Amino acid sequence: MAETLEFKAELRQLLHIITHSLYTHREIFLRELISNASDAIHKVRFDALSHADLLQGDTDWKIRVIPQADAGTLTISDNGIGMSRQEVIEHLGTVAHSGTRAFLQAMKEAGKGTEALGLIGQFGVGFYSAFMVADRVTVRTRRFDSTEAVCWQSDGQGTYTLESCDKPQRGTDVILHLKDDAREFLEPERLRELIRKYSNYIEFPVVLVLETTTDGQKKVTEEIVNQRQAIWLRRKQEVTQQEYEEFYKALTHDTEPPAEVIHYAAEGKHEFKVLAFIPAHKPLGYDWREPQCGLRLYIQRVLIMERCDKVLPFYLRFVEGVVDSSELPLNVSREQIQAHPLLDTIQKSVVKTVLDTLAWMKSSHFDKYIRFYQNFGSILKEGLAKDWNNRDKIADLLLFESLQTPAGQYLTLEQYLNKMPKGQEAIYYLLGESAESLRRSPHVEAFRAKGYDVLFLTDPIDAFIYPYLSPYRGQRLLPADRADSLPDGEVSWEERDRFAALVSFVKDQVPEVAEVRLSRRLTESAACLVQDQHATPPHVRRLLERLGQEVPPDKRILELNPQHPAVAALEELHRRAPQDPRLAEYARLLYEQALVAEGSPLPDPPGFFRRLNELIRRDAASPAPAPSSPSSP
Repeated sequence: MAETLEFKAELRQLLHIITHSLYTHREIFLRELISNASDAIHKVRFDALSHADLLQGDTDWKIRVIPQADAGTLTISDNGIGMSRQEVIEHLGTVAHSGTRAFLQAMKEAGKGTEALGLIGQFGVGFYSAFMVADRVTVRTRRFDSTEAVCWQSDGQGTYTLESCDKPQRGTDVILHLKDDAREFLEPERLRELIRKYSNYIEFPVVLVLETTTDGQKKVTEEIVNQRQAIWLRRKQEVTQQEYEEFYKALTHDTEPPAEVIHYAAEGKHEFKVLAFIPAHKPLGYDWREPQCGLRLYIQRVLIMERCDKVLPFYLRFVEGVVDSSELPLNVSREQIQAHPLLDTIQKSVVKTVLDTLAWMKSSHFDKYIRFYQNFGSILKEGLAKDWNNRDKIADLLLFESLQTPAGQYLTLEQYLNKMPKGQEAIYYLLGESAESLRRSPHVEAFRAKGYDVLFLTDPIDAFIYPYLSPYRGQRLLPADRADSLPDGEVSWEERDRFAALVSFVKDQVPEVAEVRLSRRLTESAACLVQDQHATPPHVRRLLERLGQEVPPDKRILELNPQHPAVAALEELHRRAPQDPRLAEYARLLYEQALVAEGSPLPDPPGFFRRLNELIRRDAASPAPAPSSPSSP
């Protein structure tokens, strides 16, 4: 007897989107169902390594595509691992195993256009693409270690039914009852086109099963449509760029070609083959979905692990591809394989090759490298803290905007060193929200005046990885807003004496700072805040506070520019009328403008606006200066 169950709310929303919003690219349903069938065969092959008897001699692996025009159905059938009743409920009816929430969020970013094409497969909800072309879907499945089969059926409207059924062989049959406007997917030539377009490099035969009638006699033919070539086993010289791109798209469901292809065979003491790809762009939803890392691990063409993180460190998780070894043992568990020392050798080889390839991109195809870096640079930077052996190589791959580079252009650390003027003894940087705001920062005025460049670190991760950069090729990295980073220039004794009383007064009025002093750091601004070497940088403080973390208070140093007209006028007023109530207001304004200039929040915004408005009122009420006399002829 059939049991009726309800989809979860997210799945109902997902099915509505798939049915009504992805119509333009609905042909991808065949790619997704063939991919699922391939995964099912991979799984049973692996499990059969220790349970070969359960295969009952059925090792003729194949995926069958069966159009039946009279019935209006298209069946995708496999002899893979199959599913139990509980697995059918988990995989086809609930959120936990479908990635539905992540898919729905990505759909908001992608809209309804072509950007949504690759999302279904990337988020593990490919099965539901069947409802783009079918008004009813039937799944008949039997797990390889069971004699019981189950039938799942739904019209995609909110419920599905489950009941026991007869199925003599293991595996899964997905039967699509096609919509009237989807009968093109019953035509053999259309099916051949789609199989070759999307599934040409599926490892197992994709067989098109056709039934024809001649002179009243029915005849069934089976035609292998896909090439099934494990192209990573071929020599690099034998593989065309188009073949690489087709394989990459089949592997990742990306719609664009990769930025670079890495294909090599390691020979000598250990032998293995690697085919990896550096993507050209970041997939939609990449930043917030669950991170995945690792290459597909094959042993003698048998897929052992979908994601083997032992052959690829986490900071290179954007790399996709496969590694195939004939030396790893087939008859051990995945946990034992993960501990095999050969994987460490493979990882060192893969990491070296990936970093060398990125270095080659940077030197030979800089525009292409910039696009890669804008997508994956923040991930690559994680390696500075995680991979000490390759820290210098990773540092060489970093790009920066800087004080002396035009807006939107980048330079490397090596380029920075090469153009350092004589006498500069450190690499200077400044943390902040954007290069545009940092160019206007008071902290860079003295550096600009001396012709020193300052690197702008504007990626949120920069605040946490910059300590791992220093030293770079023997040069220290110093923050431009640190008290001891000023290139040179001392305030004269005459200025110290003249402004001593004002400096003391401002310190009394601004207890938030540890010290008030004169500085040659500023050439245009009246004041700025600097930190000592042990303080938390203000940009880091703001980031941590946004994350809800408490940061111990640090008192910084308020520096005043004695040559600025505002500071000079304040000194004159304090010397002439030290009891003038305006002095306290002006002292606070100097501190507050320093906070605003660096992007920190004001402790008392209403007070700041009141002081500023009062200053405007006084200035506006003063007599306008007399116009200058015209020059004599």
